[in-house]
Amino acid sequence: MKIVRTITELRNQLRGQLRTSFVPTMGNLHQGHLSLMRIAAQHGDPVVASIFVNRLQFAPNEDFDQYPRTLKADAEKLEAEGVYVLFAPDEKELYPEPQEFRVHPPEDLGDILEGEFRPGFFVGVTTVVLKLFQCVQPQVAVFGKKDYQQQMIVRRMCQQFALPTQIISAETVRDTDGLALSSRNGYLNEAERNEAPWLHKTLQSLRSRVISGRATQSLSPAEVLEMENAACGALRHRRWVPDYVSVRKRANLKPASASELRAQEPLVIVAAARLGQTRLIDNLEV
Repeated sequence: MKIVRTITELRNQLRGQLRTSFVPTMGNLHQGHLSLMRIAAQHGDPVVASIFVNRLQFAPNEDFDQYPRTLKADAEKLEAEGVYVLFAPDEKELYPEPQEFRVHPPEDLGDILEGEFRPGFFVGVTTVVLKLFQCVQPQVAVFGKKDYQQQMIVRRMCQQFALPTQIISAETVRDTDGLALSSRNGYLNEAERNEAPWLHKTLQSLRSRVISGRATQSLSPAEVLEMENAACGALRHRRWVPDYVSVRKRANLKPASASELRAQEPLVIVAAARLGQTRLIDNLEV
């Protein structure tokens, strides 16, 4: 595996490659990330991974400085997966001057859910992803469904800018107890780690209620809201601090109308909640 630090080195390494597949990451890799590498290998060759902790997507009160950086261990894992090139630039390489040009997703998609609770987050994400795509110029890029809203926004960005990159969505990888794998799981203490699967259980319970309601063709937006509030209340009872638990349409992450609920519109339940000092996100398609 080649480890390159500059855009010039990267482009020289990839010159003439027309089927490059790409997985952008922030490092501290776990089995969820490695599953993305395997999917990337099924859709293109060579496989390129990047590791870059992107300051633009962190708010001033978030964990940019504390975010785990484990480049040596990450490189060993990527090499074992057969990754061809690891692009690991520093900040001065990717942002040699202040990044004044930025990508702003539409408000009705970028400023809801995660965007509401993390203002500016998706501006930072789309800006760095567009820049990485320009560096790598992949035919295919793989994103995990755990970041449901993120992969949707990146796909829309590619469509609207006519980028020659197909976005592949990969299913969430979970531990045996149902907890979605995440680099931030490492922040949990033992008691919190034991409690953490409850977020997924809450979504499973809510999904069952939604499915039951739809089966009778009587489910209304008001009932969905009541179910969402009950799910948040159940989490609070267990000392979680939920930002949101919400049933949305898969197509655009907007709430479903009564007619759409009756018509079996494809739905997804998205959630974000804090357990101790750690903020966890998860989702479940209905």
